[in-house]
Amino acid sequence: MEIVFGNSGFVPAPEALLRRGGAWRWRPLRVRFGVLRHPVKGVWLIDTGIGPEVTEAPGRSLALRAYARLLRYRLSIDQSPQAVLGGMGLRLRDVAGVIVTHFHADHVGRLGELPMARVVAHGPSLARVRAAHDLANLRHGVFADLIPQGVETRMTCVTSVARATLPFGLGEGADLFGDGSCLAVDLPGHAAGHFGLAFPHLARPLLYAVDAAWVLPAPGDTRAPGYPLRAVLDDVRAAEASMARIAQWQAAGGQVVLCHDPAPSGFDVPS
Repeated sequence: MEIVFGNSGFVPAPEALLRRGGAWRWRPLRVRFGVLRHPVKGVWLIDTGIGPEVTEAPGRSLALRAYARLLRYRLSIDQSPQAVLGGMGLRLRDVAGVIVTHFHADHVGRLGELPMARVVAHGPSLARVRAAHDLANLRHGVFADLIPQGVETRMTCVTSVARATLPFGLGEGADLFGDGSCLAVDLPGHAAGHFGLAFPHLARPLLYAVDAAWVLPAPGDTRAPGYPLRAVLDDVRAAEASMARIAQWQAAGGQVVLCHDPAPSGFDVPS
């Protein structure tokens, strides 16, 4: 199975807000999305990254406009999903499905561009988004207008997928392709239903921990970020438990990639 990560854009943030003891220097954080090419299940995206639906579409809600202005996203046109797929000889219509790790705007920003793709996501979290008031969703960076109406009819809930054993004593994960090659790993705390993806069959197993941390933590560091980011976490204690799972994976020799870490990974599409 082939795995690559594109960078849909950048968002600037001071390092001190991302990890304890960080410098007050601004860093351009990446907004990664993944492309999986499975020999049987076809081409899948891991999230969709940020897109013009968030940053410039004329029909955006006032809340979405305010969110985009506050975070100052800068799109990477040459690494949009279309561009990354094109570099692999593929098109958007070749995408069989999208694995949505959580429903924040920078992870579902282009979901509307894939109206025929299947979706794997955390169903109860989507129901929570649909039921919540816009202000409650805004606090968590979620915007119902970015999630296509009726997506539930083509969605598989990750909680309903058969389980398989994770490496390094981390319990079980949802076996998304039925062959143990891609396992959804519960990493709660950052957002409702947030999960990462483990790829145990690689020579050095990979954990894509998505937003469980914003920058790669020092070995053994299991602390959640400080304020003000702590204030927007869905569950601080759960976030620290997820950090502990990342630390356990690292200690066992596994690789970790994060969505927003500014450092390049060995799986990134060259810029």
